[in-house]
Amino acid sequence: MKTSTLVIMKMSFLLLLVLFTKPSHSQVDTLRKTIRYFSGNLSITNNGISVIPTFTLGKPAGIFNIALGNNRLSFEPELRFSLEGKPWSILLWWRYKIANGNRFKFNMGAHPALVFRTTSTVTNGIQTNTIEAQRFLAAELSPNYFLTKNISIGLYYLYGHGIDDGSTKNTHFINFTSSFNNIKLTKQVLMRFSPQIYYLKMDKNDGVFFSSMLTLADKRFPFSISGFINKVIQTNISASQNFVWNTTLTYSFQHSYLKQR
Repeated sequence: MKTSTLVIMKMSFLLLLVLFTKPSHSQVDTLRKTIRYFSGNLSITNNGISVIPTFTLGKPAGIFNIALGNNRLSFEPELRFSLEGKPWSILLWWRYKIANGNRFKFNMGAHPALVFRTTSTVTNGIQTNTIEAQRFLAAELSPNYFLTKNISIGLYYLYGHGIDDGSTKNTHFINFTSSFNNIKLTKQVLMRFSPQIYYLKMDKNDGVFFSSMLTLADKRFPFSISGFINKVIQTNISASQNFVWNTTLTYSFQHSYLKQR
């Protein structure tokens, strides 16, 4: 791996170590002035699917998300790995709430990212597998309007720039979103339904796709189960699969004990 890649990985590890290490009293006092919440989730899926659903890991994966911040700014690292123990990607999101009203919400964010892939070489008849990391920078805009408390529509735009040779230099992802939340199936069991249509352009290639997620959750437990599908409408992106799906089990937690005095 390149030196800069190793530096980013070490910084990510050290940051997570700090987050999960008991801080001193002075550190707690500092955190209380800025951090209002700490939350996260751990997901296990039969088929890892990326932020851009066109791309999949193609094998079972684990995804670990955490978020800490205040009413405006949050830091939200996302770690993905195959269940074989190989790294898949590391995203270090910073997000800021431009507008956070009852009806209209507008978020913006940016992150550096590492995306890993395994390459094989044969030397003197011996095959060697090497894990390589490609570096990306990305930024997002996400306006959402709530028609009711539990029904929203919005737009999600993501721009990604590949730094290394051989990576996609310019990616544009425009997602027209909708979400139907807290649909009561029973007194305790709730459903969420999120159909979406998105446009994806990668350098000179592009396409239009449909995706949808259905999630079931029980208010008594911190677990939820979801199913996701992604279907090509039209595309010339060679890496696209006509139809992909997965099921995911997620454990979620949230703490708000780091509140300002």
